Amino acid sequence: MSDSRSTALHTDRYELTMLDAALRDGTADRRCVFELFGRRLSGGRRFGVVAGTGRLLGLIREFRFGHDELRWLRDENVVDAATLDFLEEYRFTGTITGYREGELYFPGSPILTVEGSFAEAVVLETLALSVLNHDSAIATAAARMSVAAGDRPLAEMGSRRAGESSAIAAARAAYIAGFGATSNLEAGRRWGIPTMGTAAHAWTLLHDTEEDAFRSQIEALGVGTTLLVDTYDTRTGVETAVRVAGTGLGGVRIDSGDLPLVAAAVRTQLDELGATATRITVTSDLDEYAIAALAASPVDAYGVGTSLVTGSGTPTAGMVYKLVARQDAGGGWVAVAKASTDKGSTGGRKAAFRTLDRGTATSELIVVSDGFEEVDTAAEHPDARALQVTLVTDGVPDAAFEGRAGVEAAREHHAFAREELPVRALALSKSDPAIPTVYQDAR
Repeated sequence: MSDSRSTALHTDRYELTMLDAALRDGTADRRCVFELFGRRLSGGRRFGVVAGTGRLLGLIREFRFGHDELRWLRDENVVDAATLDFLEEYRFTGTITGYREGELYFPGSPILTVEGSFAEAVVLETLALSVLNHDSAIATAAARMSVAAGDRPLAEMGSRRAGESSAIAAARAAYIAGFGATSNLEAGRRWGIPTMGTAAHAWTLLHDTEEDAFRSQIEALGVGTTLLVDTYDTRTGVETAVRVAGTGLGGVRIDSGDLPLVAAAVRTQLDELGATATRITVTSDLDEYAIAALAASPVDAYGVGTSLVTGSGTPTAGMVYKLVARQDAGGGWVAVAKASTDKGSTGGRKAAFRTLDRGTATSELIVVSDGFEEVDTAAEHPDARALQVTLVTDGVPDAAFEGRAGVEAAREHHAFAREELPVRALALSKSDPAIPTVYQDAR
């Protein structure tokens, strides 16, 4: 493996200093259970969407300390020689279970459970959080936009408002949560997401007249293309577009103005010109609230950029990664928890279920045990749906959750899980979570 592909230094220094100290005092081999969860739903959202799991599994495959990484750690005196020897042979050999990608989550949901030695599991904290916090924030925003859009298609077009790598991840998360296409070609190549895009205002400005620009675009892409009609005067742009393309023009895009008013005027003008089947796409700094405000407008599709790739005001899901159970010196299991004010956690290994009433979610049921007891709620909750699946076994990620197939499976699962939500969960206003989180002792 090339060192350049390593993800081992995508981490915080204190992960390795803890490892260094644990190797010194003999606690590095203690079996541990770490849990990734959110204490609350950021931004007053009523539900969250898990995204990034398939990406994370691939990154864990590449979590190896090659010569370049080890040399840098040695030169910077981050850890001692014995720890460098350990890292040179590092391979995660434990088990990871968690919520399927695309699943909904609520406060306390055990989204990811990492089981292994302290040394193996602690160093994955930063990588797991950086992926799931980012992707889940984007997916949650995307799901809200999808709810607001209803049956109208959504396209992700925010690459220019994000880092080059996070743009690709954002397109993936948005697709899982209901968007139908992306403008980002690398996201299309890597994840199989449909791509879209025609022309920007620069195309019109390049030509001597708007008509020249439209004629050239149609010659290149056909009359089914979408023409951007608001570079100069929107009404003139629509008239020119139909005159050049004919009434079979595929679509027009509006990127400015008071969108409900402009969309209505454009629809009326198109119909008067005989272009009754020409679709209207709107862009221009949309978020879920702007999309909802356009619900009664004659709009056929939406393109969303900045708001989506920044989580629509909530750029991180606020998840944490905590030790919740460990073996003691005698080999027995001990539940452990943080008790800090406003940052407390619930100790113990957890099994999660979604209770249902005639197909509608009623609670997030979390059954807590000290260590590795099997949990079966079938007798008490026959309608409960188990939420966790095995993602990594003996250090080997399940390839079914990765790649293009994993993305499509996550998209399908998200649609299924969202159908279980009660109606109140679909409102966009800030509120308590749509369903309560209920803890139950396994004993």
